[in-house]
Amino acid sequence: MTSLNQKANLLVELFVEELPPKALKKLGEAFAGVLADSLKAQGLAQADAVVTPFASPRRLAVHVTGVVTKAADQAMQQKLMPVAVALDAAGQPTPALLKKLSSLGLGAEVVSELKRQPDGKAEALFLDSVKAGATLTEGLQKALTESLAKLPIPKVMTYQLEQGDGEGFQPGWSSVNFVRPAHGLVALHGDQVVPVSALGLHAGRETHGHRFEAKVSPVVLREADSYAVQMAEEGAVIAGFAERRAEIASQLAAAAGRAGHDLKPIEDDALLDEVTALVERPNVLIGRFEEAFLAVPQECLILTMKANQKYFPLLDAAGKLTHQFLVVSNIHPADPSAIIEGNERVVRPRLADAKFFFDQDRKKTLASRTAGLAKVVYHNKLGTQGERSERVRAIAHAIVNQLRMSTLPFTVDDKDHFDVLDSKAQQAALLAKTDLLTDMVGEFPELQGIMGGYYARHEGLRDGVAIAIEDHYKPRFAGDNLPRNHTGTVVALADKLETLVGLFGIGQLPTGDKDPFALRRHALGVIRILIEKNLPLDLSALVAAVVPVFGELITDPAEALLAFMADRLAVSLREQGYSAQEVDAVLALRPSRLAEVPRRLAAVRAFAALPEAASLAAANKRVGNILKKADGVVEARVDAALLKETAEAALYAALQTVAPQADAAFEQGDYTASLQALAALRTPVDAFFDAVMVNADDPALKANRLGLLASLHAAMNRVADLSRLAA
Repeated sequence: MTSLNQKANLLVELFVEELPPKALKKLGEAFAGVLADSLKAQGLAQADAVVTPFASPRRLAVHVTGVVTKAADQAMQQKLMPVAVALDAAGQPTPALLKKLSSLGLGAEVVSELKRQPDGKAEALFLDSVKAGATLTEGLQKALTESLAKLPIPKVMTYQLEQGDGEGFQPGWSSVNFVRPAHGLVALHGDQVVPVSALGLHAGRETHGHRFEAKVSPVVLREADSYAVQMAEEGAVIAGFAERRAEIASQLAAAAGRAGHDLKPIEDDALLDEVTALVERPNVLIGRFEEAFLAVPQECLILTMKANQKYFPLLDAAGKLTHQFLVVSNIHPADPSAIIEGNERVVRPRLADAKFFFDQDRKKTLASRTAGLAKVVYHNKLGTQGERSERVRAIAHAIVNQLRMSTLPFTVDDKDHFDVLDSKAQQAALLAKTDLLTDMVGEFPELQGIMGGYYARHEGLRDGVAIAIEDHYKPRFAGDNLPRNHTGTVVALADKLETLVGLFGIGQLPTGDKDPFALRRHALGVIRILIEKNLPLDLSALVAAVVPVFGELITDPAEALLAFMADRLAVSLREQGYSAQEVDAVLALRPSRLAEVPRRLAAVRAFAALPEAASLAAANKRVGNILKKADGVVEARVDAALLKETAEAALYAALQTVAPQADAAFEQGDYTASLQALAALRTPVDAFFDAVMVNADDPALKANRLGLLASLHAAMNRVADLSRLAA
């Protein structure tokens, strides 16, 4: 038996009707986390208490170790008022003090117990008191109320609760608001029930297991620590979300092995989470469908099985779909054949629908659908999808021209090839959105682009065009593949830039965590393509070429958009492990080609490791500050005849040697060598600042020294703004 003031483990469970599966994991984590944090804040649980969340389709629960029946009392000290206000000249309490004490429920008799302590320049009176620690009952009630109030409920239900004559309830009906109707509450401290209530329910020790396979009903919990075992053995429920998920994953792998050599279930964490939230006692079974359906693109079949049926399609070693799939059942019958046959019967119409859509869609060419895009509104301020396709087509043409005019190497290196690229890119851009009008994409929007590629190949279009249509949405998410060919790269860039410039141009910018048009994702897509494809393109020039395509529909958003892109790039680079200083140093110069950024970052990191780096960065920052304070623009020009001091002559001589070396390496794209050449400047730079007064009385000397510093500043800051590395 758990006695008073004893420490024991705590279990709280809320038994409800089936919870929304896509929200269950977060609901379970939030319920456990908020409740446990509240207990810790009240001193009823230690900061290092082990918190174990449970979440199944019909329950949210938490187990917390080492919870006490009463929190320790807390000594408190409260400042009342300055002594000069509280006491008169005779040391007697003033009316102000007596009024303050009265508001606290105290009288004049406690004046002698008040403490005088320094408070800034004066003294103040302080009242010492003891705050009684919370009891478990009141503390858990508070924690439970907070936890339920803070649940990330996707949509609240209102339901009627029939009330009896029990303590605290009036006969009749009352309305309750919660994610799903609640039917039971358990609160056990050790083996003792904690008398708390929530959602019109009184806590007890009874809960319920599996709807059909529980050995007993209700399950009477012996103590907090027996919860998981009793739910598994008596209730036929794996109560823990993580444990149930691991069991499903294990069964999926085992069933795939039974289905055939080298077969594996499709990897989909979101689907696994959703199925985990749908079953309490998983049982993985193998189903099959007619192999004739495999003539339909496997993306269609996989999506319909996953989205509509929550099945796990089986793939062979090459990643090709087979005619077998895995079903996660919630029951364990001795003969599962009826379940398997039922699921096979249900999936056939779904697959037949997909085949029908595929066959019907191929009866019309993509080109014949372009006129239909004029009837599809893209944005009320930016026109239709048809108008958008024409803009993407024009932007693709501009991108190819910029590639054609680039003096930097690019694999498509003659005019004929550029003409072919231009032709394919414009054709792909014109057709890229036409699959939005197909039956298949109408049923499964996730397949847009993918189906366009299939239909283009069916029509015999050039493979480069078909691949570009399929790839023009890429990268769709973080870590996604980039477009596979030049045509797809051009169209993907054009599509994303059209979205960014158009929406920024009408003021539809992301705010806070709201980004309805996924502009952050589009920006990162542009950044990744430019960098990872090593394209010889200037982002500013790209944006400048896109703006005129919109005519009078937008105002020029170049400044805001480029700042947004720079911010997204900085965030992305920091997430990749570069320090804020390294990123700031490189991006401060707003490099025109994003493809150069990784090499510049690598060069900055290598430079920062040099023993001369800290001194040169500090000197660079000092030089920058001096030049900012100078009157007017300082030209990087030096008259050698005016170099009076030995230290300034030495710095000038060193610059004459080092600057050409650094510039030559820079022009060759060897940014690491360019920065490392600067290490030789440390000694002359340090000597210059030790011995030379820049702001000399002689205006000519001062101007010459400023010119020397401007030359130094220009030489040091071609790769990155090294002052950003200064501590």
